[in-house]
Amino acid sequence: MNFSEFGLDERLMDGIDAMGYTTATPVQEQVMQPILDGKDLIVSAQTGTGKTAAFLLPLMNKLITTPHDDHHINAMVIVPTRELAVQIAQAMEGISYFTSVSSIAVYGGGDGNSFAIEKKALSSGADVVICTPGRMIAHLNMGYVKLQGLKYLILDEADRMLDMGFNDDIMKIISFLPKQRQNLLFSATMPMKMREMARKILVDPLEINISISKPPEKIVQEAFVVYEGQKIPLVKYVLSKKDFQSVIVFCSKKQNVKALSNELKRARFSIEEIHSDLEQTQREQVLQDFRNKKLKILVATDILSRGIDIEDIDLVINYDVPNDGEDYVHRIGRTARASSEGTAYTFISEQEQQKFARIEELLGKPVTKSPVPEQFGPAPEYNPKAHRGSGGRGGGGRGGNGGGRSGFGGGRPGGNGGNGGRSGGPRSGGDANRASGPRSGSPRPNGPRPESGGPNRPITPSIPRVERTRPSGPAGPAADAPKETN
Repeated sequence: MNFSEFGLDERLMDGIDAMGYTTATPVQEQVMQPILDGKDLIVSAQTGTGKTAAFLLPLMNKLITTPHDDHHINAMVIVPTRELAVQIAQAMEGISYFTSVSSIAVYGGGDGNSFAIEKKALSSGADVVICTPGRMIAHLNMGYVKLQGLKYLILDEADRMLDMGFNDDIMKIISFLPKQRQNLLFSATMPMKMREMARKILVDPLEINISISKPPEKIVQEAFVVYEGQKIPLVKYVLSKKDFQSVIVFCSKKQNVKALSNELKRARFSIEEIHSDLEQTQREQVLQDFRNKKLKILVATDILSRGIDIEDIDLVINYDVPNDGEDYVHRIGRTARASSEGTAYTFISEQEQQKFARIEELLGKPVTKSPVPEQFGPAPEYNPKAHRGSGGRGGGGRGGNGGGRSGFGGGRPGGNGGNGGRSGGPRSGGDANRASGPRSGSPRPNGPRPESGGPNRPITPSIPRVERTRPSGPAGPAADAPKETN
């Protein structure tokens, strides 16, 4: 289905055409028209399906074609992490390039000046606010946020917000909103607690389910059964066997991120780490360098597993087995985005075998267990029933590669391999420490149009433009800016 069939305003179509997008993804096909029709929605869709554009396009179309108060907040998008807030704001800026729709991302971790900019926008009005729950509550508690005119509420990655303990925060924010509004809830999974929240928030919602809990078939999945002490040497071995251009290694604990990062830096790999101990500006700069191919390897906690759209990922390594199947799907979903292919390796220690068996149950099929190269010594057998978290067993496990099938060798393709990123070189990233106020409604100056995404490429929320900080409010730090952790 072409975007021209939705009847969108020509100003939005100009932006879509400028980026070279013509064909909608399945989630966009099913979601956009009901949003345009004003229905409440509860949408289940896995990562990488283009759901950000699925709600941004109809939302912006309604804002530019229906009367609304310019001096109030008209739409609110609540997200679990700072990174997702930044990404949605960037996507919105790209899509709305030829419109006067104003937006601001509101999230913690910035300095006093960013809080002052947020306060100015929230008190004077903005078309769309993209926010993390804790930061928005900090502003709401001060009494200046103009929500009387709000017409649209979007909860994105809602299951993740519940997992992070934001249920009470979300309900508190909603208590400030007008009763009459359109509600959209997007989630990868629909556990019972999610449905309970939906019943409290949505009115007679239409439910749409798309490809829940299954990774794309384009992802080549392999697992390696190892002792815990074999993991770091095996990561170094994998990364040295092939010139991967873009790799994410996921760890379940910050301590593992730091230990692995130190070892890889000693081995002179092009690598940086991302976890919650880093300042927001540091995290944004690392992500920007990774997008622009200045950096080849990211070692990260699950802070990166959802909502961060970075294309052309050759390889995802699960250094630790994720806690559940949904996290596994989201992690490996970082690769094989859009039309690309990708590879996902998972390292399974004895203590993690039962967890991985549950993941295979959710997937509906076993993941190939490839042999560990002989130089690493004996490895455990994969026997989840026998390994109930008791580590330290040695001896007669499965050893060597035995001439079996392994993605480490040269004979089997492993995704995009070393062919690099997009043609045309790295994209310009701009100022990564962004916290922008509302845009002016004045016509845009003649300037560069958004980057082309190529013909027939579906819209995904990966607009590389970084929203520019616009002057608003006092230049000095805000004395009343509270600290918060989102």
